[in-house]
Amino acid sequence: MKLYQIGTAYRSKEEMMRIEIYPRYAKGLDGIERLKKIYVLYWMHRLNEEDRKTLRAHPRGNKASPLTGVFALRSPMRPNPIGLTCVELVKRENNNLFVKGLDALDGSPVIDIKSG
Repeated sequence: MKLYQIGTAYRSKEEMMRIEIYPRYAKGLDGIERLKKIYVLYWMHRLNEEDRKTLRAHPRGNKASPLTGVFALRSPMRPNPIGLTCVELVKRENNNLFVKGLDALDGSPVIDIKSG
């Protein structure tokens, strides 16, 4: 199985992020400016190999909560650290998308975008 990084997410302003789509994938953005919401899939690149072995975690890191399987949580610790967020598309400038609500870290590899 191969995944291709189509772009990178960058912190733009406090609540806005800029997603730079690589030029070879820019044609895939045609018509996206008509959308208000999009799903962004990204790779949680700062997790280490040990975190990827975690199969149970406390919800939101709260030790008072019972251990729960990672597939029942939004925890970043999981075998395949793929993040998914539905975001507000603010604007498109060429191969850059400006979005609100993306919970990715600065520099996160973007692996896909889908209509919301």
